[in-house]
Formats: sequence, structure tokens, C-alpha cells
Amino acid sequence: MSSPDGGRPITATEADRRWDPWTPSVVAARLATCPAPWAVAGGWALDLFAGAISRAHDDIEITVPRTDFPQIAAAFPEYEWDIVGEGRLWPYSSAATRPDLHQTWLRDPFTGAFHLDVFREPHDGETWICRRDPAITLPYTELIRTTTTGIPYLIPEVVLLFKAKANRPKDDSDFHRVVPLLPEHRLARLNSWLTQLHPDHPWLTEICAPAISSSPTE
Repeated sequence: MSSPDGGRPITATEADRRWDPWTPSVVAARLATCPAPWAVAGGWALDLFAGAISRAHDDIEITVPRTDFPQIAAAFPEYEWDIVGEGRLWPYSSAATRPDLHQTWLRDPFTGAFHLDVFREPHDGETWICRRDPAITLPYTELIRTTTTGIPYLIPEVVLLFKAKANRPKDDSDFHRVVPLLPEHRLARLNSWLTQLHPDHPWLTEICAPAISSSPTE
């Protein structure tokens, strides 16, 4: 699929310079009355699951059903939105219909800083569909957990499944920190999904290792 008109290149250096991420508590406060089933994703979601901040985060990501994105946008009327992908940036109105572009950055129109990354995800009604393999699905009632302070986050096996593709040093660190905390049913699900998407991934050997510590109360 060709890129839509109007986009411009954005380098990793520029993106890093312009990112000023909010924290999950700030995002949750702004979305307290939003009816859409949104949840914190990425490394922040694993921290919320583990109950402790493990490292600095360069951004913050949340996920929402694609058709519910307008409900997220309505909670931030003073900001603007850009769609990012393929190393390019488009105004939301220019590329919103592209099904292969899902990352949507909230931008302060005065400073140009990015504060929030929203993943507009495929779904079928109240069922999440994995954008990397539509055979992987979950109802949103299973996909999202909530902290004791009311912050929704993606279940860790879904976060790790997406981190497995890049497997950067921070992803590998996140994996080794979180896997000992996962109960057997979450490990089994992660094992099944990784086998399906990344059958030669080195994490599979460690997931199948016999020594797994007990999980936290959910």
C-alpha cells in the first residue's frame, strides 16, 4: 500500500527530542470518564502489572479499539493528533483510514511536544484482534486488567508478544523481569502465541524452563 499524500519524514532523533511523555496516572485522570475500553500498553503496562517502575520510559502508549478512537480524542480537545509510521508523520485527517497505520501521537500545538501514543487496534465488536495475526483474539474483558488505583493496562502476555518482534535490549530485560511473575495460564498463552508468530524465538526456551516462581495476586 502506497503512503498517503502530505506526510513528512521524521527521524528517530527528532522524535526523541520532541517526546515528553505523560505518566499512566496523568493519562488515566484525563480518560476517567471515557467509555472506550482503553488500556496502557508497552513497558508501562508491565510496570503496572509488576507493581513497580523498572526503568525510565521514553514514551507512553495506550491501546483502544480503532472505531473508539474519537472517544479518546474527545478527552483532549486542546491537543492535535498525528499518525506515524514508515518513518513518516501525517496529520490525523490525512491518514486515519489507512488500516496499516495504527500509531497516533498526541501533540501540543504550541510546543510541538508529543505526550501520548494511541494504538488504534482492529477489533470485532467487543473482541480484540491481534494486528499481527488475526487468528489471535481476546474479549476486551480478558485483554485488560486494572490496578488497585484504577489504571487499566494490557495483560502482560500480549505486551510481551508485541515486544518479541523487535527484541531490543529493553524488551529482553522486560521479558526476564516479568516472566517469573506470570501464572501458568499466562505463560502457556504466551508460549502458544510466540510459537505461532515467532517459532524460533529464544524466549520460547526460557518460557518452557521448569523453574517459574509464583505469580502476584491479580
